[in-house]
Amino acid sequence: AAAALLLGCCGAALASGVQDQAEQFFRSGHTNNWAVLVCTSRFWFNYRHVANTLSVYRSVKRLGIPDSHIVLMLADDMACNPRNPKPATVFSHKNMELNVYGDDVEVDYRSYEVTVENFLRVLTGRIPPSTPRSKRLLSDDRSNILIYMTGHGGNGFLKFQDSEEITNVELADAFEQMWQKRRYNELLFIIDTCQGASMYERFYSPNIMALASSQVGEDSLSHQPDLGIGVHLMDRYTFYVLEFLEEIHPASQTNMNDLFQVCPKSLCVSTPGHRTDLFQRDPQNVLITDFFGSVRKVEITTETISLDRDLAGFESKLPKDELATEPLKYADQLPVAQIIHQKPKQKDWHPPGGFILGLWALIIMVFFKTYGIKHMKHIF
Repeated sequence: AAAALLLGCCGAALASGVQDQAEQFFRSGHTNNWAVLVCTSRFWFNYRHVANTLSVYRSVKRLGIPDSHIVLMLADDMACNPRNPKPATVFSHKNMELNVYGDDVEVDYRSYEVTVENFLRVLTGRIPPSTPRSKRLLSDDRSNILIYMTGHGGNGFLKFQDSEEITNVELADAFEQMWQKRRYNELLFIIDTCQGASMYERFYSPNIMALASSQVGEDSLSHQPDLGIGVHLMDRYTFYVLEFLEEIHPASQTNMNDLFQVCPKSLCVSTPGHRTDLFQRDPQNVLITDFFGSVRKVEITTETISLDRDLAGFESKLPKDELATEPLKYADQLPVAQIIHQKPKQKDWHPPGGFILGLWALIIMVFFKTYGIKHMKHIF
């Protein structure tokens, strides 16, 4: 009897330990992750804003969020811009080693599709029935959503396409609609723009954590100038956030408090800010991967499920062409930490267009000085 009692206690303790582990694993309460990444700027001199957005896109894909759960909005196509000396690429570092465009980028809203109206419709789900699935945010009340925005802004607004702007009140009301319609469990809002902290001042919906690259009255400064491309490649805040995310892996235990410290004023020049009063959990208990990573859709059940024994040999019966192959991975590239300390490669020299034009002008001048106008009739 004593042995049976001891065995029962051990079994109960083991079951309790398994339950504690399961509760610890699901402590965030979400079952799926989504990301809405928005670049609101057009024109070549805003190259860095596209690179900002693609850098975050690259990081969330690496950490497990699939393209089907990412809504990517780019106001301009820098990879195909005629001024781009390296077509089909967008670089985030001046050594031109880290191509954040990659070979599998799926842009959902591009060019003039990136508007305030379309952005708000994506958030609130009020879109036409004909809209394809890839342009929808199909989240629910157990979704953790990352919303990243970058562009030119001011006190209480962010410009779209240099023709319209979204205000902090409109953004706050959109988040409230999302909460009322049960479209998110927790939401992380990150913005890299001048006076970015003004964009989260009016938030009033629960379970929102917000980060900004600068305080009210401060500019968000650019970083990484490149002479070959002719523009700055990134903004300071996003550059250091990207460098931080390169050290994160899907099983990482790094929390949000670490993200708050990635870009102090000594590096960013501006003063990054964050707001956590609307968030129910302590940021110290919130993992980075709760928003930048992805979780499987699983549910805890106490029921016993019997598996069919015939399924054991099913895999061996499959033809070779139907067997699972190794999943495709994002383009392997060096970590940012290694790229920073590398010397730039020697670039191929190409004569500028003005050089060729000047050479032809010199040839014509020498010809006229030698033969004069009277000999032109022998040529034509």
